[in-house]
This record gives sequence, structure tokens and C-alpha cells, in this order.
Amino acid sequence: MFFKPLLYPLLAQILLTGLVWIYMYATRLRYIAAQDIDPQDLAVRSRAEPLLSSVSAPSDNLRNLFEMPVLFYTAILLALLMFIQTPLLIAMAWSYVLLRIIHSLVHITYNRVVHRFTAYFASCIVLWGMWVMIALEVIQR
Repeated sequence: MFFKPLLYPLLAQILLTGLVWIYMYATRLRYIAAQDIDPQDLAVRSRAEPLLSSVSAPSDNLRNLFEMPVLFYTAILLALLMFIQTPLLIAMAWSYVLLRIIHSLVHITYNRVVHRFTAYFASCIVLWGMWVMIALEVIQR
């Protein structure tokens, strides 16, 4: 039986990214239709941004999901390759994903910067903690 508990937070983070991507397109397409925007006007980012500024939060959040989470994906894959499956690392991985979910929900809804930053900063602390654990394991081997 193949049971790797670190795969679940990894898949949850990927699911979050997919859901934000779907939400972004649903929001944009609905807005484009409601405002009767010609899709060709969106061909160049510099021209599209002013037209879509009122619905930019999901797009901004999607970009955020390809910044620090890249280190999360790498940490999880390295931990799996090294057979590191400690309860603490698993709990930290889930904590990271939960904080990223909170960050995304704040970002794409009411977008209060202090709340969003708090979730972001806490997720980064958890992520760096994961990397310290993995680095210590590498050094000990």
C-alpha cells in the first residue's frame, strides 16, 4: 500500500491553485460580458489591466500561488524523496496549506491587506520552518 501523508497537503495546495484559477476566469468572463468589453482589447497586458482592474484580485492571487508555494512544492517533494514523514512536518505542511487558503480567501473577497499579510507572513514562517527541518535531516544523514 502506498501511503504518503505529505501527498495530501501537496494535493490540497494544487487544488487551491486550480480553484482560484477557475474563480479568476469565471469572474473575468462575467465582468467582460457585463461591461461589453471586446476581448481583443485584452490582447496586451498594459491595455487589459485598466479594463480589468476591478476584478484583478483573483488574478493577483493566482500569481501569488506561483511564488512562495514553489518552495512548498519543492520541500514536499524533497521530503518524499528522502522519506521524511514526521508528524511535525506533516502538521506544518497542513498548516501552510490552511494559511494559504485563508490568504486566498481574504485576497479574492474583501482584500483587507493587514489580514492578508498576516496569513501570508505566518505561512512563510511555517514554510521556512519546514525547510529548517529538512535541512537538519540532510545534515544529519
